[in-house]
Amino acid sequence: MSLFEQSASSRSSKGASGSPNSELPPLPKYAEKGSLFASDDDARPHKTKSSEPSSASQQRAKWQLSQACVHILLLTAFSAMTRFYKIGFSNRVIFDEAHHMGFGGKYVNGTFYHDVHPPLAKMLIGLSEILTGFDGSFDFKSGTRFPANVNYTFMRLFNASFGVTLAPIAYATLVNLGCSPNAALLAGLLVCFDNALCTISRFALLDAMLLCFTAMSALSLSGLYKHRKQPFSAAWFKWLLATGVSLGLVASAKWVGFLAVALVGLYTLYELYDIFGQRDISVATQFWHWATRMVALIAIPMAIYMLCFVVHFSLLYKSGPGDAEMDSLFQAGLKGSGLQNQPLDVAYGSKITLKSAHPGAGLLHSHADAYPDGSKQQQITGYAHKDQNNDWIVKKIHGQSFGNTTDTIEFVKDGDVVRLVHERTSRNLHSHAVAGHVSKRDWEVSGYGQDGTYPDINDHWRVEVVEELSKNNPEKRLRTLATRFRLRHVGQNCVLRATGKPLPQWAWRQAEMVCDRRNHLDENTLWNVENHVNSLLPPAKPSQLKSPFLRNFVRLNLAMARSNNALTPDKDKFDALTSLPYEWPIMRLGMRMCGWEDSEVKFWLIGNPVVWWISTLAVVLGPVQMLYYVVRQQRGLCDFAQAKEWETHLYVSGILWGGWALHYLPFFAMGRVTYQHHYFPALYFAAMYLAYFIEWTGRRISGSANSPTTRTVMLGLGIAAVVNFWYFAPFTFGFNYPAKELAGRKWLSSWNLYDVAK
Repeated sequence: MSLFEQSASSRSSKGASGSPNSELPPLPKYAEKGSLFASDDDARPHKTKSSEPSSASQQRAKWQLSQACVHILLLTAFSAMTRFYKIGFSNRVIFDEAHHMGFGGKYVNGTFYHDVHPPLAKMLIGLSEILTGFDGSFDFKSGTRFPANVNYTFMRLFNASFGVTLAPIAYATLVNLGCSPNAALLAGLLVCFDNALCTISRFALLDAMLLCFTAMSALSLSGLYKHRKQPFSAAWFKWLLATGVSLGLVASAKWVGFLAVALVGLYTLYELYDIFGQRDISVATQFWHWATRMVALIAIPMAIYMLCFVVHFSLLYKSGPGDAEMDSLFQAGLKGSGLQNQPLDVAYGSKITLKSAHPGAGLLHSHADAYPDGSKQQQITGYAHKDQNNDWIVKKIHGQSFGNTTDTIEFVKDGDVVRLVHERTSRNLHSHAVAGHVSKRDWEVSGYGQDGTYPDINDHWRVEVVEELSKNNPEKRLRTLATRFRLRHVGQNCVLRATGKPLPQWAWRQAEMVCDRRNHLDENTLWNVENHVNSLLPPAKPSQLKSPFLRNFVRLNLAMARSNNALTPDKDKFDALTSLPYEWPIMRLGMRMCGWEDSEVKFWLIGNPVVWWISTLAVVLGPVQMLYYVVRQQRGLCDFAQAKEWETHLYVSGILWGGWALHYLPFFAMGRVTYQHHYFPALYFAAMYLAYFIEWTGRRISGSANSPTTRTVMLGLGIAAVVNFWYFAPFTFGFNYPAKELAGRKWLSSWNLYDVAK
C-alpha cells in the first residue's frame, strides 16, 4: 500500500472548471472532519438526519488515528535510520564540536566559561558527556582524534535523537492545522530526507536541539490554533502551556530561538485583537484571555530561561577562561579565582587594583613609558591581565597623614577625597586641562609627581559611591568587590573614564583612560576594587562577597550580546565557512565541515535540492497567489464556497509562511557573520509550507485537496526527495576518498565540493 493512500473517497468535483466566481463544489468528504477546510464546528459530530451512525463515525475515527500512528512510526523509523547510520564513522572532532563538546566538558569539570549562546543546549551536551563517564580530560580541539576513553559515538547519538523528532513533529503540526494525512506525510518526508537537516543533527552541535525546540513551538502553536474556538478548555490549556514551555526551551538553546517567540507573539496579538473586537465577550473574559496568555507565554518562558542560568551558575563553580566577562564580585565566588581572603573595607594605606566596568578595559594600569606628546607625563592605561603595574596605594591628599596601626586605621568612605599612588613608580594619578590622545574632547590622565613631592591639587580625586552590593554598611565605606563607584577629579570636575578605545602602539595598544569633562555618568565611568592587600585588616567573610543571581544573570546576558555583536565579517579576509542570507534558499554554497584530505572522512553540508529549491519556489509563489485572491475579492469576485476557507488559509499561511519569513528575513538586517545552518529553522517551516501549498493549490484547481492529480504530485515529490537524499548520501554520512570522484553531484559551479585546480 502506498504511503500516500487516499484517506477517503472525494466527492464529485463536477462544475469546478466553470468561471472563477461560480459556486464551488462541495468539500471533499475527508474535509468534514480534521481536514484543511474543516471548521471548528465540523470537528464535533452533529445529530442530524443525514449524520452517519455513531458506530460508523467511531470506526472512521479509529481508522484515522491508526493511520496517523502508522505514519508517525514510519517517519520516526526513517529519521532514526538516517540520523544514526554510521554516526561514528569519523573519529575526529568535526566542525563546531570543538566548541560545543568543549563547553560540555566545562560542566564536567565545573569550570566557568563564556559563550555567545544561552546554556541549555550546551548543558545537554554536557549531560551526554557525563552519561558516558567522560572525565573532562580531553579538550576537543578541532580536527583531533578522539581518545579511546571518549565515547563520542554516544555523545553524537544523544544529540541526533533531537533531530529524529523533527519529521514526526512536522507531521503532527500539519494535522493540527487541518491538513490531510497525505500533506502531513509529505511534510514529514521532506524534513526527514533533507540532507542538510540530517547532517547537522549527526554531530554534537546545538542546532539539532534548536530545531527540535523550534518544531515543538510550531506544534504547540498549531494545537493552540486548532482549539482557538474552545478557549479555557482542557485541551486549550494543554497546548497553551506546551507553547510556553517550548518557547522557554528554544530561547534557552540559542538566541535565534527568539524568532519562534516572535512568531507566537504575533499570532497571539492578532488573536487577542480579534477577540477584542467581539462585543459579545465580557470584559472579565477579555481580562482572562490576556492574563492566561501573559502567564503561559511570557512568565513561563522567562522562568525557564532564567532557571537555565541558575543551573548554569551552580554547575560552573570554578574559576575558568570566562571569568573576565563577569565583574569582580562574581569572580570572588569562584573557586580558585584568587579574589577570596581579602579585607572587606578599604583603608588608607591599602594596596588595591581598580577594575573598570567597561568590558575589555581591564584594570587601571601605569608603566614607566611617557606620552609622546601632550603633557609627556607617565602613561595611564587599562590592562586586562594581572600585573604589578596595576597596583595602587590609597593615600590622603597632600599634607595629610593617616594612621598605620589597627587602632588608628582610617577607612575610605563615600565622599572622601583621596590620592592614588602607583606603587612601582610612585606617580600620583593625575589629570589636567590637556586633551586626551585618542578622545580629544576629554582631558588626559597621567602619572605625575613623586608621591608627596611636588604637591598638586590635580592629584586629588573624590570617591562617589554609586552602588553598594554588600549588606550592613551604614558608614558607606568603600568595600572590596562590592562597591561600585566613580572617581571625580577635584580640580577639573571630570570623572575617570575608560573609553573602550585602544591607544596607539606607543602605549602597547592598551585601553585609553581619560577624565570625561562632559560627565557621562554611564558604565564606563564605574570602578570597583578588585584586589585588596592590607596586613592590618582581617579577611572578609565569604557571605559578604556574594554576588546576587539577578545581577549575574543580567551581566552575563549583556556580555553575550556584546560577543554576538563582535562577530562581524572581516571584509579583508576570505572565510569559506560563511555565507550570505540571499545564498541560502537557492543553495548557492555548500560548506566543508572538516579537513579535506583525500583519505580522511569528509562531510559536506549541503541541502537536498528537491526540498530547498521547490520549497523556495513555494514561499515565493504563496504570497503571489494570496495577492491574486485579494485583488479578486476587492473586485467583488467570490472564489470561496465558504467564508471560513479564506480565513483558514490566512491563519495557516500566517503560521507556516510567517514562520519561514520570521526565521529568515531578519538575517538580512543582522551585522554579524552568518552561516548556512542559520537557515535551517526557516527551512523547516518552508518544507511544511510546501506540503500545505500543494494541497491548497490542488483544492483550488481541481476542487478537491485529495484529487488524483494532487496525490500524484505529492507522491512524486516525496519519491524525488528520498531518491535525491540517497544520491547525496555520501555528503551526509561521510566519504573517505577524493571528492573529485563525486564530481557528478556538483550541480552548481559555485559548490566547493572539490578544488578545481586538483
